[in-house]
Amino acid sequence: MTSPALPGPLAAIAALPQAELKSIFTTDPDRLSKLVLTQSGLRFDWSKTHLTDDLLAAFQALAKEQDFTAWRDALFAGEAVNNSEGRAAEHPAERGEGNAESVAMAKALHNRMRALIDAIEAGALGEVRHILHIGIGGSALGPKLIVDALDGDGVRYDVGIVSNVDGTALERAIEDFDPHTTLIAIASKTFTTSETMLNAASAINWMVEAGVEDPYGKVIALTAAPEKAMEWGVDETRVLPFAESVGGRYSLWSSIGFPAALALGWDAFESLLEGAAAMDRHFRLSDPSENAPLIAAFVDQYYTRVLGLQTRALFAYDERLALLPFYLQQLEMESNGKSVTRDGQPVEGPSAPITWGGVGTDAQHAVFQLLHQGTIVSPVEFIASIEPGHALDPAHHRALLVNCFAQGAALMRGKENADDPARAYPGNRPSTTILMDDVTPEALGALIAFYEHRTFANAVLMGINPFDQFGVELGKEIAKSIEANGPTGFDPSTMALIDLALGGE
Repeated sequence: MTSPALPGPLAAIAALPQAELKSIFTTDPDRLSKLVLTQSGLRFDWSKTHLTDDLLAAFQALAKEQDFTAWRDALFAGEAVNNSEGRAAEHPAERGEGNAESVAMAKALHNRMRALIDAIEAGALGEVRHILHIGIGGSALGPKLIVDALDGDGVRYDVGIVSNVDGTALERAIEDFDPHTTLIAIASKTFTTSETMLNAASAINWMVEAGVEDPYGKVIALTAAPEKAMEWGVDETRVLPFAESVGGRYSLWSSIGFPAALALGWDAFESLLEGAAAMDRHFRLSDPSENAPLIAAFVDQYYTRVLGLQTRALFAYDERLALLPFYLQQLEMESNGKSVTRDGQPVEGPSAPITWGGVGTDAQHAVFQLLHQGTIVSPVEFIASIEPGHALDPAHHRALLVNCFAQGAALMRGKENADDPARAYPGNRPSTTILMDDVTPEALGALIAFYEHRTFANAVLMGINPFDQFGVELGKEIAKSIEANGPTGFDPSTMALIDLALGGE
């Protein structure tokens, strides 16, 4: 692995000698004590990375130079850390950590949500057996992850979460739902998101065609624009607002988490918040040398910005966390996939890597060939749980964990074979392991909050704003233009595609 040309402090970091992973425990016998950290039911192990004492010191100096402590304090104080849009980023307040006024408001809105859930459970909206949650991006990925990860604890309703505007997704979600016992949750920060509102309209039509009396009376709106929801037809008593300062991909802690809170029960949702709050406190109060999200960001910065590795792979060795790679794709790439700093200057060096991954052991038989022997090197992150999510023969979980730990060891160690190069493994390939005690609401909350703060720490080290996402707008603008004005003025390729598929509409 070689370093790209970099200016300033990154160049100095790149000039430091790179350790050889195969012998790193021999040259540094205290690595486990320095590079393993336990917090909130999670064990973070960075000992199979190339971090050394010198690199840690250099990155801590970089964090100081980038005013990490000041930016972290500003985040929790509710200051406008989203400078391009003039907003705070107050997702920690949803967990009870942050500006006192914002925390109080979040608590009041949570109480409103709980009161509505209590009413639903008491039968105020009639019999409810199914929840159809409609959103897109963070308005769908968060609830989907939570429900999928924790449904073994006893989901009380059938939950279908639809994000894709492709009608097939909606048809499949409602295929086994009875429209007369279905509750629709529409999640949109602005309540104008085109894909979400089209799906919502089709869901209402499904109810109308089935003869449901007052289908709008079966709708719950989850939004930061309550007046828009009421204009659309949702009664104010069924509108669950959240703060404008809570970004979409950070919003599962707000009313966007309604389907999870209803399906799993309020106690589980509250435990999720408490686990996240514990990680908030760890991130806010810990010294840089013992701060899990910041150390993880140091690892990211070294491989992405210093060595120029363009991807980061994440493999969940637990079926309950199968959706985590998809959730993190948005969190990391939408937050830090930027090319300019907060003040509009070009970012020096690479920014966020491409996040990808899957589920072990499936992935071992699909993509690990490249990870072990390919010419493209990707840092790997393994996530596993000590406790299984099933009651089958313990041999299942033992095999799962053995495979997880073996893959990290193999990536690091490698294997020489002078007689048959095709069977040689270069080794020296880095990995991190996050070992959970169990996939509980508390631990899952802490894990997701860890990734949020890791993303923020990376942004601070790069000097960028992780809370805007202007990159998603141009394609939407063009799509709206085609819908409103027809296919005019586009390149020949786009015009030909439109003509072939849409008949020139």
